[in-house]
Amino acid sequence: MDAPGLPDPRLIDRFQRHLNYLRISITDRCNLSCIYCMPRELVPKLHHADILSYEEIMRIVEVGRRLGITKLRVTGGEPLVRKGVYAFLADLTRLDGIRDVSLTTNGMLLAANVDRIAGAGIRRVNVSLDSLRPDRFARITGHDGFDDVWRGLMGALEAGLSPVKINVVALAGVNEDELVDMAALTRRYPFHVRFIEHMPIGQAAYRSAHPLRIPDIRRRLAPLGPLEAVDRKAQDGPAECFRLSGAPGTVGFIGALSSHFCARCNRLRLTASGQLRPCLLSSYEIDLRKPLREGAERARSPRCWHRALTRNRLDITWTSATR
Repeated sequence: MDAPGLPDPRLIDRFQRHLNYLRISITDRCNLSCIYCMPRELVPKLHHADILSYEEIMRIVEVGRRLGITKLRVTGGEPLVRKGVYAFLADLTRLDGIRDVSLTTNGMLLAANVDRIAGAGIRRVNVSLDSLRPDRFARITGHDGFDDVWRGLMGALEAGLSPVKINVVALAGVNEDELVDMAALTRRYPFHVRFIEHMPIGQAAYRSAHPLRIPDIRRRLAPLGPLEAVDRKAQDGPAECFRLSGAPGTVGFIGALSSHFCARCNRLRLTASGQLRPCLLSSYEIDLRKPLREGAERARSPRCWHRALTRNRLDITWTSATR
């Protein structure tokens, strides 16, 4: 469907950013309970009827595709706990005009399903791993599953997935003594290790009065030697990437708090309940589920997407990012 009356049908916001990347959460369920993500007490989950069906997600993605969305990432919760996910991934990778479909997972179910993931056409995976010590992994995640995640990482390499990224949330007083070991993995394996600043969101169990920032993390990696800058590619995310001399993998830093990357952000987010968000930290969202289920024409209209962009309220973040 065309967008009559819109001066430019592409997703260009009021900061002149061309948004061509959609992150799709397909479930709020997770088989881990990480201390920096969830409170230790039980959190109410969405009812089944409140979560978008795969067919509904595909209808929304189709609108985004016609507006210039070329990159998709499937997330959760933990996306691999949702029934039917592999057929859904295959449907996404077959869409004309979509250049890249990737998956973010905690890795618990990766080893057993890596062939199905590769068979669906997925070539890129991000795996969360915050410790190389099984006992500490259990304390961080609430589950004794380090061996499962490690087997999943090895399986992803054996299946030819590339890049295989490891997301490490740097937690002061928890895993800061392992940052060197995590970065050193890139010397042995072609992993892309990404150190991420902890962002205090919601009522997570973990809090720190002195959180680690990217400059702190880089100083801790100094014993490994100099980091050589890696040229950015068109599909790269917000990480600043480097390589240890002779290493097959790379080391990256994502500083959402210390070095805002809002100026180059190109992402929109679709929640499992069908809310379109211009930013993960934005409280503003457009409800696509209700009109979609009511059969309203506006649910399939690009105007909903453009309204999400024009109502983005992150003026303060944007200003600090561009000084």
